[in-house]
Amino acid sequence: MNIFFGTDGWRGILDKEINDKTISLVAQAFADYVNSNTSNKLVAVGFDGRRNSELFAEIFSEILSGNGINVFLSDRIIPTPVLSFIVKDKNCFAGVMITASHNPAEYNGVKFKAEYGGPFLTEETKKVEKLINSNPVKKSHSNISKENFLLGYSEHLNNLVDFDLIRRSRLNICIDSMGGAGSDFLERILISHHIPAKSIYSFPDEKFYGRAAEPIEKNLLPLKEELLSRSYSIGLATDGDADRCGVMIENGEWLSAQETILFLTDFAVNQKNLDGNIVKTSSVTDKLKYFFQTDNRKVIDVQVGFKYITEVMLKQKVAFGCEESGGFGYGIHIPERDGILSSLFMIEYLANSGFNKFSELVKSKREKFGDIYYDRIDLHYDKEDRIDLLQNIFKKNFDSITSFKIESVQTFLSSREIINGIKFKLSGNNRWLLLRSSETEPIIRIYAEAESNSEVEGLLNEGKKLIFSK
Repeated sequence: MNIFFGTDGWRGILDKEINDKTISLVAQAFADYVNSNTSNKLVAVGFDGRRNSELFAEIFSEILSGNGINVFLSDRIIPTPVLSFIVKDKNCFAGVMITASHNPAEYNGVKFKAEYGGPFLTEETKKVEKLINSNPVKKSHSNISKENFLLGYSEHLNNLVDFDLIRRSRLNICIDSMGGAGSDFLERILISHHIPAKSIYSFPDEKFYGRAAEPIEKNLLPLKEELLSRSYSIGLATDGDADRCGVMIENGEWLSAQETILFLTDFAVNQKNLDGNIVKTSSVTDKLKYFFQTDNRKVIDVQVGFKYITEVMLKQKVAFGCEESGGFGYGIHIPERDGILSSLFMIEYLANSGFNKFSELVKSKREKFGDIYYDRIDLHYDKEDRIDLLQNIFKKNFDSITSFKIESVQTFLSSREIINGIKFKLSGNNRWLLLRSSETEPIIRIYAEAESNSEVEGLLNEGKKLIFSK
């Protein structure tokens, strides 16, 4: 079968697409890539709690070892950001994480991490893909050492998070690990600092206990029920490999990803006093520009996908990087999403406020930042012109969308240098329309932000007209 990689790795259906044979082919290609690009023959390998993840990690490690590469193999299920941190901390050339992130339980996959502790960039992923089937698979056990990666990562967290402040605030934390790789890790970290915490669904489960392991409102009814059953201060959830986080108010109300981003930016800039720019994917609220952009701090829009944030983090000083899907990264850490650290930072944000209940902090911040009016729709679009569609829309000359003047237009390019994203900045403080075409699925995504729900609805409808107009 043909194996095609996405932005930082490969995902597919277990048994059918991802199995012992295909994992072996990818592992040999990765070994060939390592041996042809560096004299640093050191790679870290980790795995989540999906079916066969540990087996695939062992196969991958044996093949790296068989090609003369030294392997640090995790001795237990770990979150993806732990693997990424270890790659950088141990001066590895690269890392391999066996996971399918938040995909359904019937999937598994591989994520590649570079020496800086973040996702492979597109050109490096392509190099690995081209090496598949170049050489026969070689195996050995001689160059593998198993280690507990959580120890070094936990020690690093102690340098980033003010656990004493959290302990003094007398918060009570509820965590939903969703049966993912986050396990009871957050709970154990907090309790080790004498901070009350309880996890639900903390034992990794191959089927995520029947839920989708994505920390969004529709999947977090168990967290809501637990929050309402006892007196908690805040609820937090991590996805299948714990590189993303979701936040829930103690009263059971979901905090949208857009508001979460606004709050974490406020925390990074005004409480942690982190230096550097803010990098956001183009689908994230422009309120970040309105409230946080200064002469000394830029708010930068990039293509949707965290690897594009990583690219900026590698080139310049960045305080905070954020994407709409709940992935957040920090310049003082690694250029990578981290749901564990983001959860701890949200707890510290609450602790520093003087409030004991997150609802009180939310009320205060909503008075400052106002409401966010934002929505997104996904359109099924299987016509033959899908790849060229946005390119053709960009060529059209129009001055306004609904009643709002177009002030600027920003385009984003696919890996094939074709426009697959257009963002129209409209008159007003926070008005824009974003059109995005998927490279892999017959889907066009339309995003909008404005000053009221009716404005958002009007912009989304206009976006649909642009897509389907001839």
